[in-house]
Amino acid sequence: MVTPRTPSISEPVVRTAAGALRGAREAGLTVFRGVPFAEPPVGALRFQAPRPVRSWDGVRPALEHGPPPPQSGVLGSSGGVSDGGWLTLNVWTPDPDAALPVMVWIPGGGYAMGHSGLPEYDGGHLASAGTVVVTINYRLGVEGFAHIEGAPANRGLLDQVAALEWVRDNIRVFGGDPDRVTVFGQSAGGGSVAALLAMPTAAGLLHRAVAQSVPGTFFSPELAADLAAAFAAEAGVRPTVSEMAEVEPELLAAAGDAVFAQMDRWAAITLRPIPFAPVVDGDVLPATPWQALADGRARDVVLVAGHTRDEHRLFSLIDGVLGQVTREQAETALRVLAPGLPYREAFPAASDEEVYELVNADWLFRMPSVHLAEAQVAGGGRAHLFELTWPAPGMGGLLGACHGLDVPLVFGNLTSGQTATLIGEPSPEAVALSAEMRGSWTGFAAHGDPGWPAYTTGEPLTRVFDNPSTVGPYPEETARLLWRDHVFSALPPL
Repeated sequence: MVTPRTPSISEPVVRTAAGALRGAREAGLTVFRGVPFAEPPVGALRFQAPRPVRSWDGVRPALEHGPPPPQSGVLGSSGGVSDGGWLTLNVWTPDPDAALPVMVWIPGGGYAMGHSGLPEYDGGHLASAGTVVVTINYRLGVEGFAHIEGAPANRGLLDQVAALEWVRDNIRVFGGDPDRVTVFGQSAGGGSVAALLAMPTAAGLLHRAVAQSVPGTFFSPELAADLAAAFAAEAGVRPTVSEMAEVEPELLAAAGDAVFAQMDRWAAITLRPIPFAPVVDGDVLPATPWQALADGRARDVVLVAGHTRDEHRLFSLIDGVLGQVTREQAETALRVLAPGLPYREAFPAASDEEVYELVNADWLFRMPSVHLAEAQVAGGGRAHLFELTWPAPGMGGLLGACHGLDVPLVFGNLTSGQTATLIGEPSPEAVALSAEMRGSWTGFAAHGDPGWPAYTTGEPLTRVFDNPSTVGPYPEETARLLWRDHVFSALPPL
C-alpha cells in the first residue's frame, strides 16, 4: 500500500476495478508496468486456476516490471520470487482518454522461459502508432503446463484468459477499446494464440489474432502425464498437487531442466526436446487449434498467421550442428518427423543439411502455421498468411530469416534485447522493413486488414516480407503439398 499523494503530470493515475495505479510518462506515452491481473498462484492457489486480484487501498505504483515466473535456465534465463507475484502485465497508451485498438502480446519461450519485461517486448514503438499495447506474464514450465493430478490442465493458458478478462474489464481507463482486442504472439506465444482461439473460456475476449511461428506441438493427456511423472520423479515426489506443492517453484523449474537434458523416450519431442506444451485435455482445451478452427469455433475472429523462412536454423546453432549435419541426422529427422513424406524426391538438389533444416522447420513451425490459416478458412473464417524471408544480417548473416527475427521487426526494438543481435547494426532496409511490419500489425488491430488479400485455398496469396516485400503465391508450395494431408493432432506418448 502506498500513502496517497497528489500525482504530477509526469505521474498519471488511473483507477482500475481493483484500485488506483500510478504510472509514468515516457516519450509521449503513458506507461504502467507490473500491474497485477490475478492473485499470486502460491500457497493454497498453487497449481490452481488464476483468481482475480484483490483490491487495494491508496495508489499503487506501477513503475517497474513484475518478477519473471519460475522458468527454465537452459538458455540462461531465471525467474521467480517467493511471494509468487508473477501474474502481471504492462500497458503503453498514447491517450488514456481515447478509445483505441488494443494489442495484447503473449511472449514465447517454449512454454518454459521468457517474460513480458524483456527489452525486446517494449511496446513503445507500437503504441506510438495509435494503439494501446499490453504485454503479459503467465505461468511457465511445471507451474503452468505440467499435467498434475488434482490440478486444472493448461494453467498457463488460463492465466492468459485471466489477463484478457482484465483487459475486457479495465482497458477503457487506459484509453483502449475492449471491443477491438487483438492478441498476438510468437513461437510459444503464437501457439498460445492458436490455443486461445480453440478455448471456450476465451470466446469473446479477442476479436483479431496474429499467430507468428505457431508450434505444432500439442500434447495428449497421456504424453503430458508421462512427462509430469518424470518431472515429479526428478523432484523426488509423486505428480500430485499435494506432493508437488511441497517443492519450491525454483526447484521444480530445475527438475524440468533435468528432464529436458535427458529426454530419450518421447518420439518426436526427443529429437527436438520439447518438455512443455498445451494439453488437449478435452476441457480447458477441447481440441487442437487446427480441429477447432476447422469446426468453425473462431470463425468470427480474423486471423493473421505466418512464419519465417529459415525457422530451424537458430536451433541448429544452439544445438551445435549448424554446418555439420550428417546424412544420418537428416535421415533420422525424416523418419521421425515426416515418415512417408518424399522430401528427397521433392527437393532433389538439397543437401543433407538443407533437408534437415527443411523437415525440422516444416514439422515444428512452418506447416502448423499454414495449416492454422487453412483451418480458419475451412471453418468459415478469414485468414491472412505471411512469410518473412528477409535474411538476418546480424552474426555475419549466418542464420538467414530465422526463428525470432520477426520479433524485433514487429516491435521496432532493433537495438535492444537478445533478438536485436539478429539485426546487428540497423540498416536502412531493417528500419524500413520494421516500419512496414509494424504498420501491418497496427493497421490490422485498428481495422482488421493487414494490408494484403485474405488467404484462400483456391488462391493462396501470401505477404512475403523482404526488401522489397511482395504479395504472391505461397513461397513454400512444395512443402505445403507434401504436408497437405497431414493432421496436426495431439502427440501420443510414443
